Amino acid sequence: MNDTVRHLQLPLSEAVARELELGQIVTVSGLLFTGRSRFHIRAIENDLLPPLDFREVNCFFHVGPVMRQVEGTWEIVSIEPTSSIRFERYGGAVVRKLGLRTLIGKTTMGTGTAQALRDVGAVHLTKIGVCGNLLRSQVRQVVAVHFLEELGKTEATWVFEVDHFGPFFVDMDAAGRNYFETLDTHGRGHLAEVYEQLGIPPDFTYTEVNP
Repeated sequence: MNDTVRHLQLPLSEAVARELELGQIVTVSGLLFTGRSRFHIRAIENDLLPPLDFREVNCFFHVGPVMRQVEGTWEIVSIEPTSSIRFERYGGAVVRKLGLRTLIGKTTMGTGTAQALRDVGAVHLTKIGVCGNLLRSQVRQVVAVHFLEELGKTEATWVFEVDHFGPFFVDMDAAGRNYFETLDTHGRGHLAEVYEQLGIPPDFTYTEVNP
C-alpha cells in the first residue's frame, strides 16, 4: 500500500480515475451522494433517480447516515460506511447508468462491478479504520436530500459537500484489479512456507462445516 496521501477534487475525471494506483491512499473534496439498497433497486429496476446531474456529482457513498433535524437544519450524527459487497447485484449497472467515477464504502465489491469500473473509468475506495463520527466532521454542509418521505432518513439520497474526506484507499482500480484479491493470491502463494514455519503438515485439512 502506498502511504502517500493523494487529495482528489470531485467531480473526479476519467483521466484521474485511470491513473490512480491500487492501494493508493486518498481523500476527496467536493460533492457526493449517498445510497443503500433501495437506491440501487429503484435506479435499475424502476428507473427512479434523484434529480442530480451525475456529471457534477459522480461520487457515490455507500452509507445510511444517522441524521437529525435541529431548528429546521439537518445535522449528521454519524456516517459510518456500509459494506459495498451488499450491492454487487446492481453495482455494475449503477456505475454504467450514472457514469460514476468514484464509489466509497466498506469492504470491496465483485467481478461485475470491477468490469464496470474498467469500462467506465472509475474506482472503489474503502475505509481505513476511520469511524463515522470522524467522517462527520469532514462534511462542510448537507446540500440536499431526496426521497426522504418515501424512504426515510437512512435510505434517502443525501448530498453532502465534503472537505478532505477520508482517508480511504483504492481497493478496486480503473483497470479492474482488486486489492484484496491480489492480497489473497499473494498470501496463498506463501502458504507452504507459512505451514513449514508453523509446523503444520502439508496435507493438513480443515474441518468442513455444513450450513
